[in-house]
Amino acid sequence: MTPDTTRHGRAFVAPLVSTLLTLPMAAVAFFFVGLSPMACDSCDGAASDRFDASYEVAFPVFGTGLLAVLVLLVAAWGLPWQRRHAAARVWLAVIAPAAVVLDVLVFHSLVDWP
Repeated sequence: MTPDTTRHGRAFVAPLVSTLLTLPMAAVAFFFVGLSPMACDSCDGAASDRFDASYEVAFPVFGTGLLAVLVLLVAAWGLPWQRRHAAARVWLAVIAPAAVVLDVLVFHSLVDWP
């Protein structure tokens, strides 16, 4: 049985929908993660030190997660537009916005909130 190498006419739909969902989600997440140090503006002493130390670890982890999301989107767009790659393209497109949510959850779990 030979693989299906015919061109898929609607191969762009899944990556396009994923991009239209993922990029705004990532922008909003980055905005709120960037504002999160303000949560400890009124902290002093040990609470402030704990928050700052955990934020210094969590923010690069969050940035790395956003890079992984970008890689997923590029991979979804970059797969050849053939029918045999349709399932992989859809899975990559579905995983990208889910990865943004996971990235935010990981960030919030790493930060020692006051």
